[in-house]
Amino acid sequence: MSFGWAHVLILLVALQRLAELARARRNTRALIARGGHEVGAGHYPLMVALHAGWLVAMFVLTSPNPEPQWPLLIFFLLLQCLRLWVIASLGPFWTTRIVTIDGAPPVRSGPYRYMRHPNYLIVALEIPVLPLALGLPWVALIFGGLNLVLLAWRIAVENRARASL
Repeated sequence: MSFGWAHVLILLVALQRLAELARARRNTRALIARGGHEVGAGHYPLMVALHAGWLVAMFVLTSPNPEPQWPLLIFFLLLQCLRLWVIASLGPFWTTRIVTIDGAPPVRSGPYRYMRHPNYLIVALEIPVLPLALGLPWVALIFGGLNLVLLAWRIAVENRARASL
């Protein structure tokens, strides 16, 4: 297997996700130390498996140097900027798990001024956009669809948790 720009891009996305997981773990530990409670942990391993599978599928199935789909690559880059805006807006409350703290008000800054779940919209878009940019429509369809199912489950769990506070 030869490596090309597509493999480098996928590895950079994987490194970004690993850095985010490290930050999320720190934030989760801090939130739990402040009295937070994790809810809906049952779906979390499926989310991790889905994202890992997405990255592996793209890495294995892409050609090293596919014809760049510049509009989609630029859109993916824009989504990464929005992702960072979400993380910055949530600050110490950003985590990859659902952690609630009694009495903590919902974040209403950054993109949360405009919508309730901006991060989920970003993820719902980036999961199919990157494989489409690499010429992998089946990866986009399969992982995009599975992600929507998991996100629907997660949003329902999160909304129930928020309503019970």
